[in-house]
Amino acid sequence: AELGKPQRNCYTLPGFDFSYGLYIHRTDGGVPEAIGHWNTLKPRTASGPKMPRDFITMNRGALKAGYTTAHEFNLYYKAKDIRCKDDEYSRFKRSPPKVPADLTYGITTRSCTPFYDLLQHKYKELWMEQQRALTAALRTEKKKVILQEECETRTTFLRKLPLPAKEESFWHLPRLEKV
Repeated sequence: AELGKPQRNCYTLPGFDFSYGLYIHRTDGGVPEAIGHWNTLKPRTASGPKMPRDFITMNRGALKAGYTTAHEFNLYYKAKDIRCKDDEYSRFKRSPPKVPADLTYGITTRSCTPFYDLLQHKYKELWMEQQRALTAALRTEKKKVILQEECETRTTFLRKLPLPAKEESFWHLPRLEKV
């Protein structure tokens, strides 16, 4: 490495007379080649992509013919290969729906939010009022539930259903007569 310089880690490039890439004789003839020979592509007569099979129609036809097993169905599929119809033959493309000229598709835009209400924090105040009303309603509901559910103690039970009065019996044991 040279003193005081970083070590070079690349290759030296070829001179100015070097041309990059491959030279192809048939197509790289320049303007005279382009004028003298017109290389045109011949149009292909490909029918396009093959449409998928229409199994619904084939199954219906196989059932009408009286086939019931899977083997018979496969033989019917090979004999009558019915494909789905192309979109250009569809009913929607042949007769598109009649739509008024001034119709606009999509969702209508939302009305603009008034900035004055945003600056005054009106939506926050409305939300706070709703929350206060909700908590007040819950509190009154809780009080009603507490008042309705009285604690059932022995005293309240005896007030509701007093004990039957004792009937005094006149007969006593003879040995307890003198007590």
